[in-house]
Amino acid sequence: MNTLPQNKPSRRSALKSIGATTALAASGLLPSSIHAAPSTSANGKLRVGLIGAGGRAKWLTRALGRESHRAELVAVCDCYLPQIDVLAADNKNDPKAGDSWNRYQNYEQMFEQEDLDAVMIATPDHVRVRAAMLACAKGLDVYAEKPLSFSIPEGRALVKAVRKHKRILQVGTQQRSTPINQYACEFIRDGGLGKVATILVKKYSGSRPATGFDSQPVPDGMDWNRFCDQAPLVDYHEQLHRRWRNFDTFTGGPICDRGSHALDMVHLAMGWENVAPTRIEPTTEAENARDRGVRLYYPDGTVIRLESTDGPAFGGIFIGEQGKIEINRGRFACNPKDLLQPFTGSQTESHVGNWLDCIETREQPNAPVEVGHLITSVAHLINICRTTGRTINWDATKEQIIGDDDANALLTKTRRPEFPLPAV
Repeated sequence: MNTLPQNKPSRRSALKSIGATTALAASGLLPSSIHAAPSTSANGKLRVGLIGAGGRAKWLTRALGRESHRAELVAVCDCYLPQIDVLAADNKNDPKAGDSWNRYQNYEQMFEQEDLDAVMIATPDHVRVRAAMLACAKGLDVYAEKPLSFSIPEGRALVKAVRKHKRILQVGTQQRSTPINQYACEFIRDGGLGKVATILVKKYSGSRPATGFDSQPVPDGMDWNRFCDQAPLVDYHEQLHRRWRNFDTFTGGPICDRGSHALDMVHLAMGWENVAPTRIEPTTEAENARDRGVRLYYPDGTVIRLESTDGPAFGGIFIGEQGKIEINRGRFACNPKDLLQPFTGSQTESHVGNWLDCIETREQPNAPVEVGHLITSVAHLINICRTTGRTINWDATKEQIIGDDDANALLTKTRRPEFPLPAV
């Protein structure tokens, strides 16, 4: 770790002081730009940390590597230390990968010991909000993978922290930075389909209970307590460690994971950056409640139907007065075929690049925290609707379920006291 002269403020201190006069945007929901640029390290590069060295971290470090002229990864944290070696081996094109990273099992220790400008968070869902809030309090800008939160109240707490500390937070819904997706979504948003009555989205399931596992020895290099974080401290099992995306102890399941991408494209195309469904109702039965079909009703009369396992994996099928458009990751298809002209622009997606741009300019990124919170909230509400088997009426202003105390109680997850959210 570099040592700065005592008469020179640290990068973190400089970043933390940026934008003291920032005003909220006219909507009252999203902060506007912060009219100052951050200071950088002696070599002119932003110093970035990473929390979570698993599969998603490979994509993030490669993306950051393409920005090596202005940012460098200097510290990596994972509660399972051998995973950092696996990540370093994946960075074959960077001869310094691994050797130049300071390594941690505890992200709080990393925040205290490293002079960082920003952090990327690629942890399991239940860890993400607390790590991001602590990073904001340290004056760090944040790239947070999706789904943004493990519950709606903690997502709202993160929104408040980002605003309070005037941070740049980019949510990892990277299709918002894919030009062809932007092109197709803009066409719908500008009325190219006319009135959109129905949108079909793939019926991604919820997660399943983490039960039926025998206890296994905790592997060397694993801090299982920190892996569990806010969740109950369950006995270690390799399936819970390696396949955590399946289990409700740590995640809301595929509807919160891939479903976040699909719902995000729907909201972007419809211009629903601050619009939530008013009602969610179960419509089809399934062997497991987590697989129920549901319909979402929006204030403008549009209905989203999640009732089939077919359809685009990362988008939806929009049915309007002028025809249909299917939007998926990096492509779209129309009926009639000439409804929208083929896209001829750049195919390059640079979501991490957009984040770094916004760290420098203090403008809002393509996937800001409020939007990520909204999309994840919709996914959480779908899970609650499925669990109860009842229609959910949603008050988006109060972020409360109307007239159903039992359903409302499901909004909140029980946290272990060792892992509290910071006060905001």
